[in-house]
Amino acid sequence: MFIKRLGYFLVGLSIGIVFLAFFLKKKSDQTGVSFCYFPNCRVLKDLRSKPVYYSDRISEMLQNKEIDTLTINHFFTEGEVNFGESDTKSKPCKTYIIEDEIESKVITLKVKNCPERITILELN
Repeated sequence: MFIKRLGYFLVGLSIGIVFLAFFLKKKSDQTGVSFCYFPNCRVLKDLRSKPVYYSDRISEMLQNKEIDTLTINHFFTEGEVNFGESDTKSKPCKTYIIEDEIESKVITLKVKNCPERITILELN
């Protein structure tokens, strides 16, 4: 009797999981919603949601066309946050080191994350 009920339960559970996976995939494709559960994804999503300000050095690099905003935005979508070198305990603004590999070189971006905005400090 228990085996029969367990079988019904597993069949219903598997149908529910397939339906839920199909429904959520379709919904995320239509609305562009992404689910961020890992710390790296959550930090990058938070940084993308705020207005960006540049330090004097970065503004100078942008004016001299040494870098462009597409390169900087690439860090916020494809970069990896180095939590070991980042200062995540400071208040109110945290400082993150974001690494990305561009043209076979690892480049780091230092970002100051305040509650209302982010400031890009350095690019190495």
